[in-house]
Amino acid sequence: MWLLDQWAERHILDAQRKGEFDNLPGNGQPLILEDDSHVPEELRAGYRMLKNAGCLPPQLEQRKEAVALSKLLTTIREDSAEHADFTRRLALLELKLRQAGVSTEFLHGDYAERLTQKIKED
Repeated sequence: MWLLDQWAERHILDAQRKGEFDNLPGNGQPLILEDDSHVPEELRAGYRMLKNAGCLPPQLEQRKEAVALSKLLTTIREDSAEHADFTRRLALLELKLRQAGVSTEFLHGDYAERLTQKIKED
């Protein structure tokens, strides 16, 4: 066990003995853990810290920006210069996402339409 792990474990055990964890909200209820099985074990703590700090992996940041640009494009006239700039920027983001192996179907709305049709059929 690493020195930091031993130090943390000692402090946790001391706090348990003193009863500092008694009467905490959710005491006695199961924890709701997120599935991070796809993340290598040695990276999980770092990923969790970044997530709690509000940082996203680059592909998710690009996806988030692409969705925002896509929504923005629906509010701008097609003959404006801004529309052309945003369209180019969106195309570049889409290319980067595809190169990273991320599907860009979410930008085209085809999936939502197919899903709606499938639900109506059933």
